[in-house]
Amino acid sequence: MTSITLNLPDTAFSALRKTPDEFAQEMRIAAAVKWYELEQVSQGKAAEIAGLTRADFIQALSRYQVSPFQYTEADLIQELSNAD
Repeated sequence: MTSITLNLPDTAFSALRKTPDEFAQEMRIAAAVKWYELEQVSQGKAAEIAGLTRADFIQALSRYQVSPFQYTEADLIQELSNAD
């Protein structure tokens, strides 16, 4: 596994009331959720980036109010019309 070092102000941890390790884990989850929301990564890859199981990642999506589905209403209509 590759490690990345970030220099953050000490106040960043206290603002979220998290230890540095908890803060780092939350950053991984937040980044994975955002990349998933932007459709840059799949749900499985996002879960891997976040260090979570897929089920736990879906729960994280809920906490961040992001839909686990990457289909728009137009996509669904298109899919249903092609099924005929």
